[in-house]
Amino acid sequence: MPSLSFSHVRIPTIFGPQSPIWYILNLTKLFFGLHLVNEYVGQIKQTAGPSMLPTLNVAGDWVYVSRFYRRGRAVKVGDVVTIRHPMFPGTGASKRVLGMSGDFVLRDTPGGEGGMMVQIPEGHCWLAGDNLPDSRDSRDYGPLPLALIKGKVIARILPFKERKWIENGLEDVHS
Repeated sequence: MPSLSFSHVRIPTIFGPQSPIWYILNLTKLFFGLHLVNEYVGQIKQTAGPSMLPTLNVAGDWVYVSRFYRRGRAVKVGDVVTIRHPMFPGTGASKRVLGMSGDFVLRDTPGGEGGMMVQIPEGHCWLAGDNLPDSRDSRDYGPLPLALIKGKVIARILPFKERKWIENGLEDVHS
């Protein structure tokens, strides 16, 4: 009995490497992969504004933000974080953490009028810009819910000549 051979017959497949569906599926996988990295690993963001001078320039700085610190996870006093701005929905900001839940902080600008101390409630933190006169921060909107923290600024990567790790800029005061 003769054997049947179909090696010369080409059967088209809709999921093969040359089909439009194959390209669409791979682009979809790439999109979701990039989305997962952006949401849960890290992202590169441009900064703007004078509130974090001299740590970050007014314009032109690009920073790496680690998303492992989302919602205040493992954030410490002295870290620079990115937040969803509570006064301007839809915008973000970068600020330094000055106090965590249970800490007492000075509500007003040091050396200014007042001098009232407040205790930061559970699930909140106290933020301030490094450039206090030009910063809209917890002195204006109060303690920030940790849920509004989007990540921790790890490094300035551009401009290339000014790249550096963003260190904890606070020093212990011994009285």
